[in-house]
Amino acid sequence: MRWVFLSSGRVGNGMVVSDGTTHLLVDIGLSCKQMTERLHAVGIPPEALTAVCLTHDHGDHVSGVRVFCTKYRLPLFATLGTYEALSCGWEGYEHWNIFAAGNCFSVGTLTVTPFATPHDAGESVGYIFSSAGRSLGFLTDTGYVPEMIKHHLRSCHALVLESNHDLEMLMGSGRPWHLIDRIRGRHGHLSNEQCAEVLAAVAPSGLLEIVILAHLSEDCNTPALARNSARHTLQHCGCGAVRIEVAAPAISEWFEL
Repeated sequence: MRWVFLSSGRVGNGMVVSDGTTHLLVDIGLSCKQMTERLHAVGIPPEALTAVCLTHDHGDHVSGVRVFCTKYRLPLFATLGTYEALSCGWEGYEHWNIFAAGNCFSVGTLTVTPFATPHDAGESVGYIFSSAGRSLGFLTDTGYVPEMIKHHLRSCHALVLESNHDLEMLMGSGRPWHLIDRIRGRHGHLSNEQCAEVLAAVAPSGLLEIVILAHLSEDCNTPALARNSARHTLQHCGCGAVRIEVAAPAISEWFEL
C-alpha cells in the first residue's frame, strides 16, 4: 500500500491511497482544476480513481468536491452529517455512499474503517485503510484524541497525524481570541504536544513504521517544531526508529508500506 499528499494544510487537503489496484482519493480541498492537475502529476488521473472518501464538510477538505465528482461521476463516501451539509442544492448526483462511523466497508480491494472524531463539523471522521495485512491510519482535524481512537491506531503500520500548531506561537499570533479558543478547544485542532501524546500512546505497540505529520498551520507552527516534538517523544518511548515526515501544501513524494 502507498499514499501521496496532493496538498495538506489550510490551503486545501487531498491524499491518494492506493494498493496498486484500488486508488482512493481522501478529501477534495482544492479546485477541480488543481486537483486534476495534481492527480496527473502523481500518475493517477481522475479517470483511474476508484472512489472518493470525505472526512468532513469544512472548505479546506471539500471545496472542489461538487465540481470534481460531478465531472468524473465517482462514488462518494461520507457520513450522513457530511452528506447533509454538502448535498443541499446538488441535485441529481446518484453516487453518494453513506456510512456510519465504526462500520467497516470496502472500496475495491481496500478495507476502510471510519471512526468518529471530535471536531466542529457536521459529522467528522478519521480512517484506517487496510490491504494485504497492512494498515494506514489517517487522523486530522480533531480537538483531542479519545482512548478509543488510540486503540484503533495501535493496529496501524503507518499514521497520518495532525500536528497543527505550536501552542506558544498560536497564543502570540495576534489572531482574534475566539479563533484561538476554537483552534485549541476540544473540537478544534491538535497541537504539537497533543500529537506527541498520541504517538506516545500508539507507537509502543511496535507496529508503527512511519508517521506523517499533517495539517500544519503555516503561521502558528513550523515543520522543525512539529518534527522535533514527535522525534523527542518517539525516542523517549523507545521508538526512535520510526520514520518521521511532514506533509506540506505542495505535492509530496509517494510513501509506501
